[in-house]
Amino acid sequence: MLWRKSWLETRTRFLIGLFLLLLLAAGNVLEYPRVSALIPAARSLDTGGGALGGLIRKAVELQHDYRGFIWWQWFRQNLTQMWTLFAVLLGTGGLLSQTSGGAASFTLSMPVSRTRVIGIRAATAVAELLALALVPSLLLPLLSPAVGQSYAVADALVHGACVFAAGLIFFSLAFLLSSVFDDIWRPALMACVVAVVLAIGEQIVADGSRYGIFGAMTAEVYFRTGGLPWPGLFVSAAASAAMLYGAAINIAETDF
Repeated sequence: MLWRKSWLETRTRFLIGLFLLLLLAAGNVLEYPRVSALIPAARSLDTGGGALGGLIRKAVELQHDYRGFIWWQWFRQNLTQMWTLFAVLLGTGGLLSQTSGGAASFTLSMPVSRTRVIGIRAATAVAELLALALVPSLLLPLLSPAVGQSYAVADALVHGACVFAAGLIFFSLAFLLSSVFDDIWRPALMACVVAVVLAIGEQIVADGSRYGIFGAMTAEVYFRTGGLPWPGLFVSAAASAAMLYGAAINIAETDF
């Protein structure tokens, strides 16, 4: 009963996210022939100095082959950004947001503990987020032959798993905030602001893009060296566990 209720509460956000990510993944693959034709001309451009010029040169150099193109366009940008957004959206809601409609009273009247209720709600969303990270990424190896290329299934799985494992921190933050505020939009907005600030900070700090949360999500270390971004993954896991525990305590102590 609780599993089905959690699925019904989150399925619209999940299915919209899955559809959009599948569409973006297919678009990235099919876009490659046009981008690859432009790379030689882009290499000859004078991008000047400064951070922006350096970023443009980095983007051009990394996309000179198919693997680099997929990492830059999909794992570094589209998947990471869109997945983070839907992680926040799936983390919002919950018992506090249901108080005005009486759904919270119905849920709490069931013969289960509040900890179990919130645990099932979190587990449902986590399973959906795992699917959002892996399923669209696995579309890449399937579609790559359509543009005369190949992409390793193992790479798709590793990168997708890193997006999921490191990015859970944003879901957990939204989940925690939803145990404090009784609406959906304040937790979502606050979690998105935190994500944007972290992303900007990692671009400013030296090596931040490699060892921060977003660096772990994009798995740049794996792309370049084959190693996993363990520091970022551990930090995210610890912070996520702490915030989910905090959300469980908040709900347990709330007077509905």
